[in-house]
Amino acid sequence: MCGIVGFVGSSQAAPILLDGLSKLEYRGYDSAGIAVRDGNNETEVVKAKGKLKVLKEMTNDGKAVVGSCGIGHTRWATHGEPSTTNAHPHCSDDSNVIAVHNGIIENYQELREKLAKSGYTFYSQTDTEVAVKLIDYYYKKYNLGPVDSIARAMIRIRGSYALAVMFKEYPDEIYTARKDSPMIIGISNGETYVASDVPAILKYTRNVYYIGNREIAKLSGGSATFYNIDREEIQKELTEIKWDAEAAEKGGYEHFMLKEIHEQPKVVKDTINSVVKDGKIDFSSVGLTDEEMNKITQIYIVACGSAYHVGMAAQYVIEDMTSIPVRVELASEFRYRKMKLAKDSLVIIISQSGETADSLAALREAKDKGIKTLGIVNVVGSSIAREADNVFYTLAGPEISVATTKAYSTQLIASYLLAMQFAVARGEMTSEKCSELLEELYTIPEKIERILADKERLQWFANKLAGAKDAFFIGRGIDYAISLEGSLKMKEISYIHSEAYAAGELKHGPISLIEDGILVISVLTQHELYEKTVSNMVEVKSRGAYLMGLTTYGNYSMEDTADFTVYIPETDPHFAGSLSVIPLQLLGYYVSVAKGYDVDKPRNLAKSVTVE
Repeated sequence: MCGIVGFVGSSQAAPILLDGLSKLEYRGYDSAGIAVRDGNNETEVVKAKGKLKVLKEMTNDGKAVVGSCGIGHTRWATHGEPSTTNAHPHCSDDSNVIAVHNGIIENYQELREKLAKSGYTFYSQTDTEVAVKLIDYYYKKYNLGPVDSIARAMIRIRGSYALAVMFKEYPDEIYTARKDSPMIIGISNGETYVASDVPAILKYTRNVYYIGNREIAKLSGGSATFYNIDREEIQKELTEIKWDAEAAEKGGYEHFMLKEIHEQPKVVKDTINSVVKDGKIDFSSVGLTDEEMNKITQIYIVACGSAYHVGMAAQYVIEDMTSIPVRVELASEFRYRKMKLAKDSLVIIISQSGETADSLAALREAKDKGIKTLGIVNVVGSSIAREADNVFYTLAGPEISVATTKAYSTQLIASYLLAMQFAVARGEMTSEKCSELLEELYTIPEKIERILADKERLQWFANKLAGAKDAFFIGRGIDYAISLEGSLKMKEISYIHSEAYAAGELKHGPISLIEDGILVISVLTQHELYEKTVSNMVEVKSRGAYLMGLTTYGNYSMEDTADFTVYIPETDPHFAGSLSVIPLQLLGYYVSVAKGYDVDKPRNLAKSVTVE
């Protein structure tokens, strides 16, 4: 959840570190710091509580800190309050070892007590300081160098971590290690970069190595050497990141979220084109064959947050198109459940980053039980992408805003394509019907553009909602799944208490919450469920609710019931969620803007949750 950046080369390190950290601000943080080593092997550590701009002001945008080797960090407090003292980097007692760390060390108290008995003192409340001093302890005890000392520390540490470490006796090198926390290494023109996420180094290089779980890397100018935990050197292949550096910039938009909402027509089309060749679905890049699809008797979709909401929508689509039963599970619950998984089942893990801690653990749990796995991920080379048996890459590009929009939309598209190909492979859908659906799927980008062209009405309506304290979203079937996502968008960036309910459940308790002026947003895109949901709207209106209706063009009777109506273009009901979610994204965005909040970096949230 925190951010790491490191650099070693011939350029000045501090400006590169600060620039990289600014690209990771979306991950959430409460303090920041850098450590830079100069040509005289002197290291300057600068740390500050608060936003990165404080650190930039202290260092004159990095120009005041001289040296070409350094590490930087943005911290989100886990162990110890937000403070300058607890900010990273952390040092051993004599500054022999300096490091930054993402993750959580679960046995840090036990390690701290043992290190204290060996004469180490502690100045912070962090688990990171314990890791630094444990590495220093092994470095001095065995005198076998950085790789050995880090490997020994890794064996003792329980938990998750990505570490970037500098040693005083190796002034032109950075050492990294990871377990269950993301880390990438970039190479370009005799210089080497390390970061916890791609956007931090995309400006400088698109050629990267992915350091594996429980591996160590030695970085010097323009080179990287990798080792396993047994200190044996291992070989790795460079991977080219296809993302354009400009994709990680705002491009003239006020916020990344608004830019990413507007990018949805393109990324939806790109994702369709990635697996549709000559008018037919081609899963050769995914690696899931028709024969394997034929054998599947049960699908489990496992995810967190918005990706879980994609799973909810996918459940309706897959079960409607095929005879396969589908269960949707929260990854944080799935990994601790003791349930037996059906033989010949498939576990689909959905994650934008491919590093979500609970989802990754669920993937490993499924693999341990011998169940086939498929990852739907956006980041090439991420942990879930590497470890899943098959991978469907969404082509959303870098998503910077914490509140997902375009990644969610590409995940929806991936789920439709999976459902259609499962149906064809199993003889439950004709190729003619599949072609018809593909033709309709290709209209989705243009229809999203039409919705975006009418966004001023939603902005006007959102301004009226800025004072709202509560909101409820209701729908049936796929509309319920989309209501879950609309509600999450509202609460996570506008801080309005919001809940989503299956409309038929209102009378089973939630309707007691309805009172004068309460906002109720109803999603109605499924024709066969339209009248039933309208009945639910009438029920809450009679109790004082203020109603917004979101439906398809043609359902103009909605204006007789709702106080404000939003229309989306008609499409096949299976795909309607890809259109109905767009106004809900815009609504959440404009309410947040009207309230003056930081849309891209909502409080208490991080882009990817890489710790439990």
